[in-house]
Formats: sequence, structure tokens, C-alpha cells
Amino acid sequence: MKKIDIAQLLRNRAQFNGVGQLMHATHAIQRALGMEPVAMPTPATAPTSAPTTPVSPVSPARARWRGPAANDVEDAVVVGRTQPAAQAAPVGAFTRIALRHGHEVRHYKLFVPAAASAGTPLPLVVMLHGCTQNPDDFAAGTGMNTLAGQQGVLVLYPEQPQAGNANHCWNWFRPEDQRRGSGEPALLAAMVHDAMQHHAVDPARVYVAGLSAGGAMAAVLGQQYPDLFAAVGVHSGVVAGGAHDVMSAFSAMKNGAKDQRNAPRPVSAVPTIVFHGDADSTVHPRNGDQITEATVRHTPASARHSTASKGTIAAGRSYTRATHRSADGTVSTEQWTVHGSGHAWSGGQAAGSYTDPQGPDASAEMLRFFLAHPRKPG
Repeated sequence: MKKIDIAQLLRNRAQFNGVGQLMHATHAIQRALGMEPVAMPTPATAPTSAPTTPVSPVSPARARWRGPAANDVEDAVVVGRTQPAAQAAPVGAFTRIALRHGHEVRHYKLFVPAAASAGTPLPLVVMLHGCTQNPDDFAAGTGMNTLAGQQGVLVLYPEQPQAGNANHCWNWFRPEDQRRGSGEPALLAAMVHDAMQHHAVDPARVYVAGLSAGGAMAAVLGQQYPDLFAAVGVHSGVVAGGAHDVMSAFSAMKNGAKDQRNAPRPVSAVPTIVFHGDADSTVHPRNGDQITEATVRHTPASARHSTASKGTIAAGRSYTRATHRSADGTVSTEQWTVHGSGHAWSGGQAAGSYTDPQGPDASAEMLRFFLAHPRKPG
């Protein structure tokens, strides 16, 4: 991956002041992430929909932005007070669904396993893609739908359009997108409630995971909605509240979050599984440690029990797995450090972008962790 001098970008603060700050800041962040940014439009001609031409964030061998496939069910459901009788997505399908949220329509894709035909409430996993990705790309790279089909789990993939962020990133570093009932957290919670309204979902088994910017937003959702999400998975992300603007986002990516005194306060901590490559030059591995620390600190040190084990994937990478338990034996955090891996979904498939097939299977481990942690009553 192309190396970028983030320190130099940090020194050039003046370039982010003035008109068009958000779009050009996002553009700069993408350069820092080692991605090929989407060409920046002028404010007068800024597009309001996803690009129709490919972008190249990593290498030509990796999957790129793909529009909905020909057999996708486009806008199968439009939800809102004007259409209360919307249909549920069909069983066994991966359907693109439109959600009316406030004054706009946003989309997500929903995988519905065959097990849903029985009508028994099933777990639901929300998967938040990274920058330059989309739901199809992320589903292909993580292989989560295959695992979910085997275990009877619904999977919801929110879609960040170019209108929401020039490079399809979740805006994890903006204060208005870090608070319950505000911005993107409110939108994502609305998508979950929409899926729960139209499908049999077990409310005690709703989970969220994400990669990079999606991982950072997953951490925010776990912090702000512990009554909705029973557990969280953060892959190559940043701790909730680890940045409050563009420059602190650069700093967190480079060295880890420095100052969280003004970060939104969590209602309570939820069990969290963390994956991070120790060769990640895009989001420093220290961020994975900080996510673990933010969760573990809710358990008094005297009542905390931690263990660590090491392993190696056959013909693949070695890893260290650290588990932190409370006095009653409940796992609060499970942290996987993948040795030699960069900024990529561990154990992912080459059909998607930002994947490392040589690492332990993050999708399988996250799903295992999730299903072992239903939300506690009360």
C-alpha cells in the first residue's frame, strides 16, 4: 500500500479551512488511507448518487466499487409513514432496501437466510463497510453471508452514498455523528429498527461490526446504543470518541487517540471483539489496544481476569488472542492481533477489497463471539 506522510498533512492545517472543508478534508483523509480518491467535484456539480465508474483503492486484482448486480431487487421496500405496508425482503435473497429517514431516502442491503422461513426470531448482524467500499464488495470480501446462511443469521449492510461522504466513508470523526439520536448513528439505528419491523429478529441478539471507518462507527454505535446492540466487532478501527475533527482523525490514525476528555460518554460498555493487524500502516495498531482498554476499564482491575494465547493459521499468519473476563466469567473483550497483516479484513476473500486471506477468519470469530453474547435483560 502506498505510504503517505500523515505528519506532513497534519502540519498543513491551513488547507482544510474555508469553503468545501468537509469534501476536501475527506479527499485528504483518503490519500492518507492509501486509497485512490474519487475525483473531487466542484460544489456546483457535486453528484448526489454513487459513482458509476470504478475506483482503485488497493490493487487491480481486488474488487472495486460495483453498482447493484442485474439480479438485485432494487428499492424493494420504501419505509416511512407514507408507506406503512411495505413488504419484507424475500427469504434466501440479498436485497437492496430503501429507507425513508427524515427528508431523505437511504439504502441498505439485507441478507435473509433460509432459516427465516420458520418465523422464529433470528440474530441480526450489522456490517459497516470501509471507505470506497459498498455492501456488495464488503459482503464478498468478508464472506459473512455464507456463514450467516449456515447459522441462521440476518445480515444488514448499510450503504454510505457519495452524497453522505465523497469516498463513501462513515463520518466517525464528526461530533454530530458520534451521538445517540444524531446524524449517522440515528440513521443506522433506524435501519436496524426497520429490519426488526419487517422480519422476525431476536432483540437480545443484535450486533454490529465494521472495518476501518466502519469499525470506528461500530465502536460509536456500541457506545451510544447499548440497549440495541448486544456486542460489537471492530476491525482496524478507532476507539469511539477518538477524534472530533479532521485533524484529530489524522492524529488518531497515525498514533492512536490522544485526548478523549470531550468525547461522548458511554451509557455502558458492551462486549467487544477487536481485530487489528500489527503491520497496519493506515490505522495504527495502538487503536486496537485503546478500543480494548475503553471496554475493559468498566471492570474493576481487582475483578478482572485476562489470558493470552498464540496460534498460527495453516500456511498463513500467526496471531495473539487476548481475552478479558469479569469476575463472573463473562468475556468483556476479545482482542486478536494478526502478526504481519496490514489494513485488511483478516481471513477475508479475494473477491472483495481490503482482505487478507492468510489471517484468522475474522468473520467466523466475530459471529462466534456475537452469538455467545446475547444482551442481558435490564
